[in-house]
Amino acid sequence: MNFISKKYIFLAFSGLLMFASILAVAVWGLKLGIDFQGGSLLEIQYLQDRPSAGEIQKNVESLKLGPVFIQPVGDKGFLLRFHHVEETTHQAILLALQKNTKPVEKRFDTIGPTIGAELKRQSILALGLAIAGIVLYITWAFRTVSKPVASWKYGIVTIVALLHDVIIPIGFFAYLGHTRGVEMDTLFISALLTILGFSVHDTIVVFDRIRENLRKLKNPESFANTVNRSIQETLTRSINTSLTVILVLVAIVMWGGSSTYYFALALLVGIISGTYSSIFVASPLLVVWQEWSQRKVSKRSVN
Repeated sequence: MNFISKKYIFLAFSGLLMFASILAVAVWGLKLGIDFQGGSLLEIQYLQDRPSAGEIQKNVESLKLGPVFIQPVGDKGFLLRFHHVEETTHQAILLALQKNTKPVEKRFDTIGPTIGAELKRQSILALGLAIAGIVLYITWAFRTVSKPVASWKYGIVTIVALLHDVIIPIGFFAYLGHTRGVEMDTLFISALLTILGFSVHDTIVVFDRIRENLRKLKNPESFANTVNRSIQETLTRSINTSLTVILVLVAIVMWGGSSTYYFALALLVGIISGTYSSIFVASPLLVVWQEWSQRKVSKRSVN
């Protein structure tokens, strides 16, 4: 199969996904968890019949907690999110929740607004440094490759592929935040960093095969043909590697606990998009750039 001949279709599809993700973030925004905003989170579970969310809201109204977000967990539990409270208020909330049926407290987390803002800065810094480090490494690793594409172009193309792999899960979670109240926390940032590592591994496998084929090329052929042959030679390995991870993540999403559900879901979306970008975005983009540069040189020579 000639993947490169359909490069504009693959790139257009990726561009459409990225545009939809950016639009989702622009329209709905990101629902940040207490890790980034500061606040308190209380998880409770009922041993018998669970009351309605409206009853829970009514029970804590007298405490004047401000906005209280109540999210069902499983068949018996609730997650309550509200502003930062002290231990005395925490105990008062537990007492108020016992008006109907006594719940069991599963966990209680509280983070001040200052710590939340610091975590937000550190998360953005971690993502930025990870991407910068990956790009610098690829530029260095491919420093011996100069024709027909300069080594630094491999690094730039990697940035585009990594942005693709990060933006799509973020857009997906912006949609989940709008429709289901799903919040982004530090686990989501961990998932994004994992996606970056997995995605760049796949990309390097394809790029390295392109480099090898360029070195041992005896009969002249176009760069597009070399890239297409490299994709074909690494396609089975890339799909099999990703498939083993995807099967594990599907199992975690379907049968894992609620605490790992959205972490595994973020990884699942990111690894699928990362596998796609390594094969159908990064390499075709190299070819498009090389062909554009070649046409530019041809125009100059004619003039």
